[in-house]
Amino acid sequence: MTRFTTRPEIKGTFGVVATTHWIASAVAMGMLERGGNAFDAAVAAGFTLQVVEPHLNGPGGDMPAIVYSAASDRVQVLCGQGPAPRAASIEAFRDLGLDMIPGTGLLAATVPGAFDAWLLMLRDHGTMRLRDVLEPAIAYARDGHPLLPRVADTIAGVRAMFLAHWPSSAATWLEDGEAPAPHALFRNPVLAETWERLLGEAEAAGGGREAQIEAARTAWYRGFVAEAVDRFCRTQEVMDVSGRAHRGLLTGEDMARWSASWEAPLTFDYHGHTLCKTGPWGQGPAFLQTLALLEGFDLAAMDPDGPDFVHTVTECLKLAFADREAYYGDPDFVDVPMGVLLSKDYNDARRKLVGETASLELRPGHVPGFERQVGLARSAPAAAGTAEGAGEPTMAHLAEQRSNGEVRGDTCHVDVIDRWGNMVSATPSGGWLQSSPVIPELGFALGSRAQMFRLEEGAPSSLAPGKRPRTTLSPSLLLRGGRPYMAFGTPGGDQQDQWQPIFLLRHLHHGLNLQEAIDAPLFHSEHFPGSFWPRASKPGHLQIEASFPKETLRELVRRGHLGTIQPPWSIGRLCAAARDGKLLSAAATPRLMQAYAVGR
Repeated sequence: MTRFTTRPEIKGTFGVVATTHWIASAVAMGMLERGGNAFDAAVAAGFTLQVVEPHLNGPGGDMPAIVYSAASDRVQVLCGQGPAPRAASIEAFRDLGLDMIPGTGLLAATVPGAFDAWLLMLRDHGTMRLRDVLEPAIAYARDGHPLLPRVADTIAGVRAMFLAHWPSSAATWLEDGEAPAPHALFRNPVLAETWERLLGEAEAAGGGREAQIEAARTAWYRGFVAEAVDRFCRTQEVMDVSGRAHRGLLTGEDMARWSASWEAPLTFDYHGHTLCKTGPWGQGPAFLQTLALLEGFDLAAMDPDGPDFVHTVTECLKLAFADREAYYGDPDFVDVPMGVLLSKDYNDARRKLVGETASLELRPGHVPGFERQVGLARSAPAAAGTAEGAGEPTMAHLAEQRSNGEVRGDTCHVDVIDRWGNMVSATPSGGWLQSSPVIPELGFALGSRAQMFRLEEGAPSSLAPGKRPRTTLSPSLLLRGGRPYMAFGTPGGDQQDQWQPIFLLRHLHHGLNLQEAIDAPLFHSEHFPGSFWPRASKPGHLQIEASFPKETLRELVRRGHLGTIQPPWSIGRLCAAARDGKLLSAAATPRLMQAYAVGR
């Protein structure tokens, strides 16, 4: 099947990059041109994204990645998801009169994980110095970068809140009390100074490349950065979406006790391919469960734009995400029966629930011994309502400007493959400019990932001190015939492991190349509880692009899907890079007109 595409699928043999911002893609490619490998390039792109997409990620955010190292010939998951503070307990929030963790402010801050994760990747697999990979980001922060229109819109959307409640953010993001204009040259000199100080302390410590990286990690988690974070959380009472001001719970000791880590991926074999995902501390296994369910359908015989394809994929996604609600959580704290959830017998039985019409129920599967968790998942409230800066959106929601000034955060993505065959798929997020106030002496805000915890006892995603929230951040790496083939991913919160399966299925079953599969019309379900404040759900609700054939849209309505038709090119932000022998390819979404793939 050949389709019209908005841009070419990039082809080459030297190296390819796809990220959610053209500047980050160019920075990463520049590292490859200078002799760096995929890991060096990804780290440089990641820090650059913190500057040029500050509404989508920041230095105070999180970052999981899945990588393949040609030197070790193995796939690893890098966990840059920081845990809850030691003082963050269900009782602590109940004492504050809260039954849900606010989606903004300081109470939702977890340990910032992105910095340590990027540095661990650089130390263990990179070749370049920390200064080499940080210099582009420092330059853009110090000298300025053209502000994306959506960043300007985001700042305008929370301007009133900044002026009324978050003066340090107003000082950073506003000029004379006004939001910057789209495409204006925007600077964050305080952030540049923070990074320069880190480099100065790292280089003053002496030693080689690895020693300097370690010194920078120490400065961040045990030195002046941690001290500033600790002081800000202890002394500042910050307005959040609860309508009240609260101090933070995060301390310097919480930061000092944590570090990013490597672990083995969770995998599933599907039609000659093996998909690698994070463990159930993220939602990535829902993608694996979806494939396990879809394995029993003849998707190749379905029109990829037809109602059978959309209906079948949607109903399987609903079942997989129902299990996410019932079973997923930090496996260091809770038992997650992934062996059962991915087993043939379990999915053969679950597959029979896919009927001719859309389900309107949340239907987790039955695993003996986990009945209470299933009950809690089914009883989860379908909250409604929004507030300033809360949550993480679908891409269509990202464009919305509501009367209360709400602008939601989102996520970034980076894929890199070099000429040696190294691969990186990374999904940085959090620490949005709208998530919490800027720490004045650092130039960045903390994240709000703790909003994903539940405040009921007994659920796998219930809050506990030191526990990782069940993140939606979900990079992907695919093996073909046991060999590394493709790195891919997308922003989009709960939609990440909905848009990615659709892309992959069209690529594998219908022969669409990377760009064709990314450009094809997309859809996703809002059937299950959202991961972000206020954890809303819309049973049976389907968001779908108007570029699907009208016959498909009519038939989906007839089958009971409660659809909202979105404008064409308004859903999904996929990126991908692949290696087939010596030939490399890459692609990036045209949606939002900022993601870009480069290579040669």
